[in-house]
Amino acid sequence: MPSQEKIGFEKTKGWIDWHSNPSKPIFKPPPGAVDAHCHVFGPGDVFPYAPERKYTPCDASKDQLFALRDFLGFSRNVIVQATCHGADNRALVDALNASKGKARGVATVKRSVTDAELKALDAAGVRGVRFNFVKRLVDVLDKGEVAEIAQRIRPMGWHVVIYFEAQELPEHYDFFASLPTDVVVDHMGRPDVTRPVDGPEFGLFLKLMREHPNFWSKVSCPERLSKTGPDAYEDVIPFAKRVVELFPDRVLWGTDWPHPNMTTHAPDDGKLVDFIPKMAATNELQRKLLVDNPMRLYWPEETQRRQA
Repeated sequence: MPSQEKIGFEKTKGWIDWHSNPSKPIFKPPPGAVDAHCHVFGPGDVFPYAPERKYTPCDASKDQLFALRDFLGFSRNVIVQATCHGADNRALVDALNASKGKARGVATVKRSVTDAELKALDAAGVRGVRFNFVKRLVDVLDKGEVAEIAQRIRPMGWHVVIYFEAQELPEHYDFFASLPTDVVVDHMGRPDVTRPVDGPEFGLFLKLMREHPNFWSKVSCPERLSKTGPDAYEDVIPFAKRVVELFPDRVLWGTDWPHPNMTTHAPDDGKLVDFIPKMAATNELQRKLLVDNPMRLYWPEETQRRQA
């Protein structure tokens, strides 16, 4: 895939750049597979990073993302707006427009967003709005604003994506459960994998999924959750496998390229793909995880045409 290009700004110290030479996966994704969680950053001289950002990333362009998609054997991407760009979705929209229909997006918006702006994002391929509740990455969110935006996007068929850490779930549980749209949880709510998979902390997340059928989960980012990596991430398997097997029709997977804020190692994206059959052991589960579920959520019009 293309090499990284640097420009004249200082990225956050200690953050390891994305892997420049990922391995070719042994696991072959099924035809039509979707990388349902990835990002584009900049280029910073074209799409400036948000003044309020908590980190400054390396550049990670749409062309590099699409090259990685093809190299790993995937067909489509879901590009998620990252906090470093704030609510300026221009880099995201630029990537969607260049994808020739092979990418959909999850944007970040504020209460001030106009109906016309939402319609323009929809036309570009945005299908959801992300809210980050991780306190070390963003300032405290106004839940009233989140609820208001969720109500506004509901008629458009969009969904809400939420990012939080396991210890924060009790504080937000009732609010999350009240959201009126489909809700996608990033990275299984970031469980502490040193704790039991049958313990109360992860049990609360499973309860949220079980009692609220509008909730979906991404079983992504073992490189962020594991205490034993790099590349093996064996301690994450029981958690991801549990979610995939309990909720096979409401799970998604993504690379999280270019892996923002990694400080211990640069994840090998090929090894991340090879992690998939460890949590989705059968062809049926793999197809649901990588094809059927993301297509139903992000390209429903194509799914409906196939079923007609």
